[in-house]
Amino acid sequence: MMKIKADTSVCIGAGMCVLTAPDVFDQSDEDGTVVLLQESPPEGQEEAVRRAVTLCPSGALSVE
Repeated sequence: MMKIKADTSVCIGAGMCVLTAPDVFDQSDEDGTVVLLQESPPEGQEEAVRRAVTLCPSGALSVE
């Protein structure tokens, strides 16, 4: 099972994660940083999550 980690201390709020996997990621209304909606992505979302991790410009996202 995939587990997602999001480090808000390095997130720059680019929003690539939200555009790539909106069922898994959101952005804070306060500062635009990543909000993890689901620590483990729903079935069928694994590829989108991996793509979001790759596209993240700050390296704030990782998977285990």
